[in-house]
Amino acid sequence: MSFSKMSLTEEILSQLPGNALAGLRQSDRILTSLRENSAPVPTLVKESQQPLGVVDNDLLICGGTLGILIGCALAVKGLRVALLERGILRGREQEWNISRKELDVFVELNLLTEEELESAIATQYNPARVSFDGGTEVWVEDVLNIGVDPVYLLATLKTRFLAAGGKLLENTPFTEAVVHPDGVMVNNQFKTRLLIDAMGHLSPITQQARQGKKPDALCLVVGSCAQGFAENNSGDLLLSFTPLQNQCQYFWEAFPARDGRTTYLFTYMDADPQRLSLEALFEEYLRLLPEYQGVELSKLKFQRSLFGFFPTYRQSPIKTPWSRILPAGDSSGSQSPLSFGGFGAMVRHLKRLTYGISEALETEQLSAKALVLLQPYQPSLTVTWLFQRAMSVGVNQKIAPDQINQLLSAVFEEMQQLGTPVLKPFLQDIVQFSALTKTLLKTGLYHPLLVAKIIPQVGLASLLDWMLHYSNLGVYTTLFWLSPMLETWIKNQPKEQQYYWHRLIDAWKYGSGGDYSDET
Repeated sequence: MSFSKMSLTEEILSQLPGNALAGLRQSDRILTSLRENSAPVPTLVKESQQPLGVVDNDLLICGGTLGILIGCALAVKGLRVALLERGILRGREQEWNISRKELDVFVELNLLTEEELESAIATQYNPARVSFDGGTEVWVEDVLNIGVDPVYLLATLKTRFLAAGGKLLENTPFTEAVVHPDGVMVNNQFKTRLLIDAMGHLSPITQQARQGKKPDALCLVVGSCAQGFAENNSGDLLLSFTPLQNQCQYFWEAFPARDGRTTYLFTYMDADPQRLSLEALFEEYLRLLPEYQGVELSKLKFQRSLFGFFPTYRQSPIKTPWSRILPAGDSSGSQSPLSFGGFGAMVRHLKRLTYGISEALETEQLSAKALVLLQPYQPSLTVTWLFQRAMSVGVNQKIAPDQINQLLSAVFEEMQQLGTPVLKPFLQDIVQFSALTKTLLKTGLYHPLLVAKIIPQVGLASLLDWMLHYSNLGVYTTLFWLSPMLETWIKNQPKEQQYYWHRLIDAWKYGSGGDYSDET
């Protein structure tokens, strides 16, 4: 009789609460169907030419975990908001990492008081490190150094939302939507003027809009929160200490957490079915964790596991074909292909979306053409596609095992020399024309051979496509700089025209990284 030996992943995850191993394997099944393009395309959104008549809500949001951010902001502004959540609206135990300055929007939009915001902060640390396999270590302050407690934050927003007249419908999954000329009927029960899809990357509305298109790339991430590490009040934002493994470049992140230390392993790849699974990546994470943190696995007490995958599409943000439906957050694809999206991406666009949605409802600009302006093309995001390609390798591509680490080490060394105004926005996923141009010039000047190796790695077509978006980044930067000259003229336009001009200025601002602020 033979006994099959448990893998490290099976051994550790089977000890954790919440059936973590089953959750990991379920995520892998979804990932496989995405890679094989085998899942049927949902058809949950239909259209009707019949008027709907009187509606109960100005807007209805599907997806409560991050939808509550927009829902609460709009309810506080006096709109009639309903929020559908398939389970109970409660944050996860694991902190959301973000920069302190980005949290000010919660106070600005009257979602939290200053005291509540401070109470929402579970952990703080400094500094954070960027390092690539023996290259120069780059240290930075105040980037992703705040851990927000999702349980407290969501409970506080929930209270504020209900006090402002919001309707919370828990244990109510989205099942269907019928778009009428004057509103949307959701689940054959709720009538609303506008439906906001905040159901995330795998939203059935987004899947229907994309008509079964495979992702252009994926980011896989696995990790854990554990106790037993040596005392360390610094973090890692982007670190690599191994050459290519399994046709993947492995990157690590680490943050001090309230009940231990959180460590992540993530990697970028295409959506080829041959690529490694989340479970295989978790095994790699556990194999390399002792070397990464200088601690034996047996000395660690694991609190919880973390795993997921993030599909990214070149055609982003998505343009949905329907009037009166707006994707927001990850379902819109409005995060860069380098970031995980989620909380940080939603917070970054919260003010823009709050004012934009409010204005769309006020001026009845709810057609597909008008709503698409709320999720505009942003060259500051699109240029990062080339960086994602440079940080990954094709499934059958041959490059030197240390090529990606050498390139990143050179780029970050030059960025560090250019100083904080160049380095910090980039690490917060905000690309600006001036900073990018300086970095490219310096890297090209001092490391021409490394730069030359990128061209065959990413492909000439990708490089030419990138140059278009890089040029647009410069154009958007100029247009945003000139936009204050239009203010008086815009104020004298009809309200409907003002909506269009405000959306253009928002697109120039966010599309050029002009929303970045480092003022304290």
